[in-house]
Amino acid sequence: MKTEQNPAEFLEVIGLTKRFGNFIVLKDVSFSLRQGEILGIIGPNGAGKTMLINLIAGTVPCSAGDIRFQSQSIRGLKPHQISQLGISWTSQIVQPISDMTTLENVMVGTLFGKKGGERRVWAAREKAAATLELLGLARHKDVPGESLNIQERKNLEKARALAMLPKLLLLDEVLAGLNLTEVEEGMNLIKKIQEAGVTLIVIEHVMKAITKLSNRILVLHHGEKIMEGSPDRVMNDKQVIEAYLGKRQRVFVKQGCGASQ
Repeated sequence: MKTEQNPAEFLEVIGLTKRFGNFIVLKDVSFSLRQGEILGIIGPNGAGKTMLINLIAGTVPCSAGDIRFQSQSIRGLKPHQISQLGISWTSQIVQPISDMTTLENVMVGTLFGKKGGERRVWAAREKAAATLELLGLARHKDVPGESLNIQERKNLEKARALAMLPKLLLLDEVLAGLNLTEVEEGMNLIKKIQEAGVTLIVIEHVMKAITKLSNRILVLHHGEKIMEGSPDRVMNDKQVIEAYLGKRQRVFVKQGCGASQ
């Protein structure tokens, strides 16, 4: 009989630290992630947010600490090994494969995703087409990825990551540079992804989005965790306001406006 996993153990980050010589980018960061939730990560530029994603994804080795995914340590694994366990991620800088169509870009994710991916090309094509439909890119399936606009490229980045069939998806500023309408559309897509059964970690500067999307928010400052809790609790914390939000952003958040930095 299959026993249900403790939801608090879906992802555990334990004392995670990253140093480059004497320079500490991330220091002793710990948190856990429950299956099915969205964890938002905020903090000023240089706080270590993207580094945290890179360490979980295995694109950068950690200096100390551990990362446990579904009770298994993934520290030291290569990025492709981590993706095959069910973790995928997007990059801040969207980078479609320029000589491939939008559909072919997503097929790359399908072919090399969880458990080695879908090796049958026809099945990979069908899965990629379904993912494009979900992300609103079906009409662009035969268009070169590099010809898409910024919103479409961001959706392509998400589609390629989703096609890898992740259990955990790491999104790094996928709403940056979008207008208010596009931000709303992006938020709806992220909720759709969560409703499809994917757990998410979302880095974002758009306060309206992060407060509406997140079940919990973690705040980084100078590479250290200074706060973790519900959106309301975090956004009204004096230390967080002083370190990151400021009085003006606090007003914007309370009014429900899309304040960003």
